[in-house]
Amino acid sequence: MFNRLLGFLSTDMAIDLGTANTLVYVNGKGVVLNEPSVVAVANLNNKQTVLAVGNEAKQMLGRTPGHIKAIRPLRDGVIADFEIAEAMIKYFIKKVHNRGVLTAPRIVICVPYGATAVERRAIQEAAEGAGAREVFLIEEPMAAAIGAGLPIIEPIGSIVVDIGGGTTEVAVISLGGIVYAASLRVGGDKMDEEIASYIRKNFNILIGESSAEKIKKEIGSALCLQSSKDVKMIIKGRSLIDGNPRNFEITQKHIAEALREPVRAIANGVKEALELTPPELVSDIIDRGIIITGGGALLPCIGTVINNVTEVETKIADNPLHCVVLGTGHALAQASKTTSILLKSC
Repeated sequence: MFNRLLGFLSTDMAIDLGTANTLVYVNGKGVVLNEPSVVAVANLNNKQTVLAVGNEAKQMLGRTPGHIKAIRPLRDGVIADFEIAEAMIKYFIKKVHNRGVLTAPRIVICVPYGATAVERRAIQEAAEGAGAREVFLIEEPMAAAIGAGLPIIEPIGSIVVDIGGGTTEVAVISLGGIVYAASLRVGGDKMDEEIASYIRKNFNILIGESSAEKIKKEIGSALCLQSSKDVKMIIKGRSLIDGNPRNFEITQKHIAEALREPVRAIANGVKEALELTPPELVSDIIDRGIIITGGGALLPCIGTVINNVTEVETKIADNPLHCVVLGTGHALAQASKTTSILLKSC
């Protein structure tokens, strides 16, 4: 009986259901999946059929024929297309377990702090529809703080800034609870949009979503440094003047200018959080600093900008990409002890 129960519990999993990427953590195995939150579907005889999910589907973005669409079912951290999101979750669960017959797992999924009850319910129902026997939700900033190793249970103030694809979560945490939190609709997707918009306005060149993301990853910067004009990249796009394909050169200075507004919005969100935090906790934060997690933490100089605006030491967490899913996984492993503190069930 014990072995049977142990085998059942081993299927339990934590999911960081992100706007840009989905990460899956399995008890005892760690992070076992990290793929884009993209689904390619074909419209055949007025019926949608899933063709590809994850890495394979992302390669189709902007490259599909008329009857095929590459869809991102999550926007701003919440489900925008319920049926496609359910199909994506089901695919990832089956891929992780690699079984013909799926054993219904217990799942913990992180959600943005600002998600409404309807949005939380949609995530829960999508997971249940994908085969979960029980679904818990944990707020993203709490999961990020756990994954970053912050002392969330102690009577000490900690602040975490999780910069994801759709949202940036800012939270002040103490005694196992969130004292203040805000979910900003600014993240990696907004940065990509600003890069594409900047190039369109200043170079009269049209580029796609994937190209903008590639630029951000290769030469992106949150701050215009003295050496930024020397960091260059050749970009391909379509001219808005004559419609012909064009190669053009762009510098890191240009990208820093393009990202000025979203980066400033994130920094101002952190500053507002500090302004609304009780003085005793602010004292702790001054001593311990601000911790940044998420994919946005990899943007060069993002910590410097937040430091300049808040005048508080800012640090990048170890392994920022995995902080949320690792924190969610830790909450899953300790669920029997910490359900009342860390987990939320709709």
